[in-house]
Order: sequence, then structure tokens, then C-alpha cells
Amino acid sequence: MRPAGVADRLHADRRAGCCKKKVIANFAPAWNQWRGPDRDGRYPQLPKSLAAAPQQLWRIDVASGGLGGLAANDKYVLVSHRDFDDFQDVFQCRDAATGKSLWTLEYLAIDSLDYGQSSRATPTIVSDAAILLGAMGDLHCVNLADGAIRWKTNLRSQFSVTAELPWGYCGSPLVVGDKVIAQAGGAEASLVAFYLSDGKLAWKSAGSAPSYGSLIVAELGGKRQIVGHDVDSLGGWDVETGKRLWTYKPPLAGDFNVPTPLVIDDKLLIVTENNGARLFAFQDDGTIDPTPVMENQKLTPDMSSPVVVGDKVFCVDKFLYCLDLKNDLDEMYRQRDPALGDYGAIIADQDRLLVIGNGDLLLVDAKADKFTLLSRQKFSEEKMEIFSHPALVGDRLFLRDEATIYCWSLGE
Repeated sequence: MRPAGVADRLHADRRAGCCKKKVIANFAPAWNQWRGPDRDGRYPQLPKSLAAAPQQLWRIDVASGGLGGLAANDKYVLVSHRDFDDFQDVFQCRDAATGKSLWTLEYLAIDSLDYGQSSRATPTIVSDAAILLGAMGDLHCVNLADGAIRWKTNLRSQFSVTAELPWGYCGSPLVVGDKVIAQAGGAEASLVAFYLSDGKLAWKSAGSAPSYGSLIVAELGGKRQIVGHDVDSLGGWDVETGKRLWTYKPPLAGDFNVPTPLVIDDKLLIVTENNGARLFAFQDDGTIDPTPVMENQKLTPDMSSPVVVGDKVFCVDKFLYCLDLKNDLDEMYRQRDPALGDYGAIIADQDRLLVIGNGDLLLVDAKADKFTLLSRQKFSEEKMEIFSHPALVGDRLFLRDEATIYCWSLGE
């Protein structure tokens, strides 16, 4: 680990001083993990409108592109990338107000992955700790304030994982109570749980290689369980023991299973590129009813995860889709926009959507039955390919493109 103050050969701070420090209100909820506080893309409050011109507070150039999402609170922003030589994983913690580097964790991680080698997983902030997972299976628990390592392991070596992972480990670490849950992908350790306090193994569950998506925790059918995909199926696992409770294999094989499952009341929404959108009910024993209660075969994203507001499901797949939960997931509208591509992140509150496009932010009325654009803010004159998930803390949006981290104020 390299503390702040040492000469930074990544030159990541050269733009940090461009703006004066502005403090984020410390009552703003943290964006502490993948897809926000509850892993569902929801945030308590979005702005009612976007400023006509973007308000960039700071920007930082990093060494290389990254696909991993950002985690942030009112003090810290966590980001992952690679060094200039594409030889080491690099995790950085930056001051949320200024972008200044606070600490850096570097370690050897030599391998060859499709679409670059940077980490895919979003860090997880829990209390005064951060959980960091690299694409080659290096798992660290560190102090959030200074990056000091509390414990570490490598999923591949600890669990003798032989599965080919062309995109590496993509699932963001899930913290449930006193345990850190990860998909190791070993025959005897498909899912594993470590104690947050010391990294000792709590349980392991036999099974298959991991998917490229992230797990959630939910109560379904009266049973609190971990839910997510392995390489070719959807499943539920007991939180305390890791025992697999049920397995569902879709009609069509070949899904990469990237989009995150979404709990809607007592049901589960799954969206994938080959099998479309499906809403499942659960039996009284916590197992899935394999016959969907609703489905839509037009929404087929390979990367984007949906959000739900009221009785509507929204998701980006070249269009912004709006599906009706009151009417069998029928399409209410499908909106085309130049800013929307194969992937798009959405952050929602109870009234609005913030859709992050390739150079534009779109603020959309989530209650309207037809597409209603409330505000548009162009933050780049050039099209930007954004594949990571941003973090929102109060009115501050932390966003990354291939090799730059930005902080924007969404307030007027």
C-alpha cells in the first residue's frame, strides 16, 4: 500500500486542484455498494431539475480504463483501475470534496482478460471498512480511512478454482450481517462466506462457476436468502449456512447473467439477454415457482439492470423501456434517445429517474404513463462510453468513463 504524499507515478492528481473544496452534507445517504444502499438502483431523493450547464467540481485522470463501479460516502470515493504497465490492480480512495488521493492499494495481478484487465466489481463500504475484489480473485478488507489491510485472500487459490473466467470476477462483494459473501466459483466452493471481522471462512457451498452479475439478499416466500446467478442458473442460498435452497434454469441457455435480480414486493424480477424479463413468485418454503407470473420478451439487456418505481419497471437497452407491473409487464413505452446505447445506468427515487447516457444525463418523470423528459444535462460534447455504475451522494454524482473520474453537482 502506498500512503498519500508519496510521488504518484500514475499522475492521477494533476487535475485535482481545479476547483475549490465544497463539502457534501454529512446527512446524505452513502452510495456504499453496487447499485446503491439496497442494491436496487434507488436513492431517497433526486433533484427536481438539472442545472442547464454541468457543474463539474473536479476531475481526475487515472492510468487506464475501468469497468468497476464507484462506491462513495460524504468523505470518501473508492475506485479501481490498473497501473500504466497493466501489471497490478490499483484501488484508490479519494477525498469526496476535492478528488485528492488519500491512499492507494496496489498488488500484483498478472493475467489476460477480455476487454481490459481492470476490476469489474464495485467496492463495498461497511462502517469503517472497505471490501475490495479484483478481477483475478484478490479479496481485501481494509480500513476505509487509511487503506491498512485487515485481512486478504485470493478466491482462485484458496478454493482451487479451475473454471475459465474470461472476464474475471465481476460480482461485487455482498455484506450480510457479520459475513462477506462472494462467488468463488470452485466445485466445492461456488459461494463462500467470510467473517467480516477477521476473514475466517464461515461457510462454503458447492456448485458451479460464477456468473458475471452480483448477488442480493432478500426475503422471499418467508425465507431470508441470498439470490443470484451462477454460470447457468438462478438460485437461492441460506444466509447462515450457504445451503442451496433452490435452482432455476431458464428455457434458453447462454445468458451471461449480468443484470442484477430485483425484488418487487414478495416477487423476483429477472432480466437477461436471451430469456427476457420474468417475474417469479415463491412457495411458502422459500423456493421459487418456476413458472413466471409475468414476462416480457422484448426487454433483453445483456448488461443493464432494471429499477422499479411504483407499478413501473424501467431499464435501458438501446431504448429506455417502461413496463407495466399492473398489466403482465406489457410495454407502456419504449423511448429512443441519442444518449442511450447497449448499457445505461438508472438511479430512481419515488418520482423520477436519472438516466446516465453516453454524454448526457436525462431526468425523467417516473410517474407519467408516457415518456416525459424533465431535464437534460450534457456533460460531454463528445460521446462517452460509460460501462461502470456511478455513485450518488446527496447532489454529487461520481462518474467514470474509460480513464477519468468526475464529480458533478446536480443542484441548481
